[in-house]
Amino acid sequence: MTFPGPSRIPWTGRRGPLVAEAAVLGVLVVLDTVLAARAGPGQGQLAAIAVEFAPGVGPVVALLAVLRRRFPGHIAVLAAAVSGLSLLGTAVAAALATTGARLPPQPGAAETLALALMVGACCHRLAPKAATVLAVLGGAAATLAPFLRYGTENPAGLYAAGAALAWGGALAGGLVLRDADVRHRVEILELRTAERLRLARELHDLVAHQITGIVVRVQAAHRVAERTGGDTATFAELETAGATALSAMRRLVGALRTGEEDLFVPPADLVTAVDRAVPDDDRIHLDVGPGLAELAVAPEIVTTAHRLLTESLTNVRRHAPDATDVRVLVRHEPPGQLRVEVVNDGAARPARRDGYGLLGMAERVAAVGGTVQTGPAEGRRWRVAARLPLEPG
Repeated sequence: MTFPGPSRIPWTGRRGPLVAEAAVLGVLVVLDTVLAARAGPGQGQLAAIAVEFAPGVGPVVALLAVLRRRFPGHIAVLAAAVSGLSLLGTAVAAALATTGARLPPQPGAAETLALALMVGACCHRLAPKAATVLAVLGGAAATLAPFLRYGTENPAGLYAAGAALAWGGALAGGLVLRDADVRHRVEILELRTAERLRLARELHDLVAHQITGIVVRVQAAHRVAERTGGDTATFAELETAGATALSAMRRLVGALRTGEEDLFVPPADLVTAVDRAVPDDDRIHLDVGPGLAELAVAPEIVTTAHRLLTESLTNVRRHAPDATDVRVLVRHEPPGQLRVEVVNDGAARPARRDGYGLLGMAERVAAVGGTVQTGPAEGRRWRVAARLPLEPG
């Protein structure tokens, strides 16, 4: 049984921006190559040799910039590589300048755009310290290159103004997107709080009132049975169960109204989500792929993975109590998917195929653009397998 994600307009999905960026960078690479060919040879024999290799920097950094969308968990590494290659080219040009050789002026538009894209991605996705370091590094690589490569007396130094403008725009854009993410999380928290208060009111006004009425009637029947010499044990048990349920309901209402920690708190990261969802049980064999701690995963995906594991393992305990081998797998599968599987050997099928657990699981996964499959597996096993994007689709 497969539950596909919601349909989307192709251009607004994950592939549209990737294709657009690749196209723009490709055009700029071609433009840089043409301009480099028309610029003529450099000043000096070493410069002439360097000119043969200089155009290769643009395509490489452009490719690395595009790959950040395919490998969102490695943005820091890609950004460092892009800035490092740009600074390396600048260092070579500066070293040539000390010998009296100069490279011919080249705009380096593809290199500048690649640096800007990486700076924006770092400001949007990475932790503040890492984002600050890489943004400064990218800004230095973009703005210092024209001066150090071509000299301050060369009009090509004006390229630094365009590079600084692109860097500033990328910095602002990344921070705006970061702020939008924060606002989105705050809105979600406010919605959850409002929903929690609404549920608390309904539980108090409806469910708790009904349970109170049942307990009062049982207590009255208990007193009548005591006076008439009837069976009081059953009424006593019902009275105790009703009072316990009422106390639990009141505690739940109080927790819903105050937001106490006994309610669900979303895990901070993927490793925490797996650790909280998978209990310490000898029957459960956990297979966690490498690099999960460093993987950049959206909070919605972390919560979905946690809920998926929790629901799947709860179903194992409920419908397959005799299971002796439960295998849980959580792995990152490039370019940008998270694979989550739970397989047990205790049941060939669940007790209820139309249960709300499976339906809720499918809806939650589909809401973030993922897919989930549930069904029998080889060896009379039951398998829940989901693939989640690292960012909601």
